[in-house]
Amino acid sequence: MDNAFSKAAWRLFPFLGILYVACFLDRVNVGFAALTMNKDLSISDTAFGIAGGIFFIGYFFFEVPSNVILARVGARAWICRIMITWGLVSMAMAFAQGEYSIYGLRFLLGVAEAGFFPGIVYYLTHWFPAAMRGRFMAMFLAAIALANVVGSPVSGLLLNLEGFYGLHGWQWLFLIEGLPAVILGFCVLAWLPDAPEKASWLSREEKQAIKARLAEDPPGDHSALWPMLKDVRVWLLAIPDFGIVLALYGVGLWLPQIVKGLGFSIFQTGLVVAVPYVLSVVAMLVWGASSDRSGERFRHTSLAAGIAAIALFAAALLGTSLWSVIALCVATMGIYASITVFWTLPPSFLSGTAAAGGIALINSIANLGGFFGPYLMGWFKTATGGYSAGFAVLALGLIMTAVVILALSGPLARRAAQPAS
Repeated sequence: MDNAFSKAAWRLFPFLGILYVACFLDRVNVGFAALTMNKDLSISDTAFGIAGGIFFIGYFFFEVPSNVILARVGARAWICRIMITWGLVSMAMAFAQGEYSIYGLRFLLGVAEAGFFPGIVYYLTHWFPAAMRGRFMAMFLAAIALANVVGSPVSGLLLNLEGFYGLHGWQWLFLIEGLPAVILGFCVLAWLPDAPEKASWLSREEKQAIKARLAEDPPGDHSALWPMLKDVRVWLLAIPDFGIVLALYGVGLWLPQIVKGLGFSIFQTGLVVAVPYVLSVVAMLVWGASSDRSGERFRHTSLAAGIAAIALFAAALLGTSLWSVIALCVATMGIYASITVFWTLPPSFLSGTAAAGGIALINSIANLGGFFGPYLMGWFKTATGGYSAGFAVLALGLIMTAVVILALSGPLARRAAQPAS
C-alpha cells in the first residue's frame, strides 16, 4: 500500500510543484518589477500596494465557481484552462501604461488564476488519506517558497535587460516569466490524470490499494454544497487563514524593496530575497512531517503563526537594517510552516463537492488578506516613511490566527488526523 502512495507522490508532486512555482511566480513577480517599473510609470507606494493586492479581489469573486467547475469537469481540463489564461494575462502586464492598466490586469490575473490552489488541495484528497496530508501538503506548498528561491535571482537578472529590443527590464520580466504557465497548461493534458483510477502508470492492485486506504478515512460531515455553506466552521476557518495570507503577501511583495533599500544591487537583492524562502522550504517539510507523526494540527498551526508574529514585531522594532531582514527570515519560515498544516483541516470534515466548494470558499475569503497586506504596507510606508507600523499590523493578524485556531480546536478536534501508521 505504501508503495502505491510513494509511486503517486513521486509522479505527481514534482509536476504539481512546477505548476505552482509558475503560478506563484506570476502572482508575486510584480514585487520585483516594482524596483524599476514604479519609477518608469510614476506609481506611488500606495498605488503599488493597491496594484499588488487587487489581484485578490478578482480571485475572491471567481474562486468558488471555478473550484465547483473543476470538481465537475475534472482537474486535468480545468487546470489546463487556468494556467493558459493566467499565463497570457501575466505576459500582458508587460504592456501596462500606468497604475489603472496595472489595476485592471492584476484584477484579471486573479480571475484567471482563481481555483488553482484550492483545486489542487481538493485534487490531493482523491490521492492521499488524511493521516498523510501534512507531509504531502508541505511538499506541494513548498513550491510557493521555491518560486521565490528561483524567481528572486532570475527576476533580478531579467531587470538587467533594460533597453533590450527597446523594452524595459520589467517588461521582459513579465513576458519571460508568464510564458512557462502557457506551455505547462498544455503539459497538464498529457501528464495529470483526473483520479487514481485513470492513472495509466498505476497497476490495478495499486489503484485498489489507494481506494481501500482512502475508504478507511471517516466520511466528511458534508459532501453536498448547500449544507457546507451553512456550517459555521467553514466560515470561521477563513479568519486564521486571513491572518496568514495578510502576512505572507504583506512581507512577500515588499521584501524586494526592503532589501534593495539596504544598498544592495538588483541582482544582489534577488539573492538575498531568496534566502528566507530556502529556509522556509526546510521549515515546511519538517513541520508537516512533525504534524503527521503526532496527528496534531491545531497547536502546530498556532505555534508557527505565533513565532512568525514575534519575529514581525522584532522586525518592526529593528527598523530598516540587516537585523530586520534576519527577523523577516524567521517570520517567513513561521508563516509558511503554519499554512502547511492549516490546509489539512478543511478536508478533515468536508468531502466531495462540499470539499471543493468549502476549500475554495475559505481560500477566497482569506485571500482578501492578500489585498490588505500589500495595501497596508504601502499606506503605512507613505504615512510614516518606514515599514515598522506595517510589520506590527501583520504581526497582529498572525496573533489572531494563533488564537482563533486554538479556539476552533474543540469543534474540529474530533476530525483531526490520526497519527500516521
